Amino acid sequence: MQERIRRWTEELMMIPGLSGFEGTVRRHIRAELKAMGIESRTDMLGNLIATIEGDVELPSVMLIAHMDQLGLIVRKIEANGLIRAERVGGVPERALAAQEVLLSVGGGLSVPGIIANKSHHATTPEEKYRVVPYQELYIDCGFSSAAEALQAGINIGTPIVYAPNVVELAGGRIGGTSVDDRAACAVMLELARATREIFTLPTIHLVFSVLEEFNLRGAVTAAQVLQPDICIQLDLALATDTPDMGQRGDVRLGAGPVMSMFSFHGRGTLNGCIPHPALVQLFQFTADAEKINLQRSAHIGALTETSYVQLVGKGVASIDMGFPARYTHSALEVCDLADLEGLTRLLTAALTRIDRSFTLDRDQFFE
Repeated sequence: MQERIRRWTEELMMIPGLSGFEGTVRRHIRAELKAMGIESRTDMLGNLIATIEGDVELPSVMLIAHMDQLGLIVRKIEANGLIRAERVGGVPERALAAQEVLLSVGGGLSVPGIIANKSHHATTPEEKYRVVPYQELYIDCGFSSAAEALQAGINIGTPIVYAPNVVELAGGRIGGTSVDDRAACAVMLELARATREIFTLPTIHLVFSVLEEFNLRGAVTAAQVLQPDICIQLDLALATDTPDMGQRGDVRLGAGPVMSMFSFHGRGTLNGCIPHPALVQLFQFTADAEKINLQRSAHIGALTETSYVQLVGKGVASIDMGFPARYTHSALEVCDLADLEGLTRLLTAALTRIDRSFTLDRDQFFE
């Protein structure tokens, strides 16, 4: 299992797919599902949806993993060929300078570029400790004029991502681009493979969503159509086992999957998710029974698509399940394959426990 998850994760990490431009990622995942004998469909926004029919008397389940990644988009091409860009998603400005990027020009083709970093020899003492706002940054693709950039296929609106990269680290850990959320997409593929061999299950909708990094938009339309009873979001959880993160919680890389008990953005959308108690109980009981260490998180500053999916229709019982990740939203995020395998095992086992005795009646739980 772990080697399949590794392969899928690394393959997906190497495919550019800025939020709103996920087509190449979607086609790759669709081909992997088809190879398993699982048909899928694409909706108007670009979500890829695979439905595995189950017992109609049981609550239906929608699982989400987003295909898109954050990045930039071309807003201006200077006369000298240098390129200015807008951020798409929560791109940290302090992680941008001196990064290699790819500008996707269509047809699977990309143009490499470098986000400029002022020459060290010319920086003033004040500049050495200043984070340069993205509006002041520019991308150098080697062009000497705007005409050259246009001839290469670059124009206003061209998507830009961190140059795809995979770094195999010690101890079964992987570093690189778009671990968020391609690792969860790999988990979903392994889950799809596992469910083919289980015959008593609820109806399961696997949603590989779009536009998550662009204000959590894609999965909402899928939920409006599918009208699930349960939503399980698969995404990263902030690892807090490094010196700069220790005060935020107790989520450790390699210590198992994570169940979010509380999330809140704290700015902008002012949204988040407090999980349904039936799902908290389901995953904790399953983890105990399967002897899977289940970590818990409660945090401010990040959120997922459950923030909005939970409000669809009559309401959707929702929970965020994830894997620990370090250095999130940078060009080099890190996850542990053992956590991805543990998350897959936990999800598979939990789905089999959604039977005729399972209830979403909140009055059956002490809250």
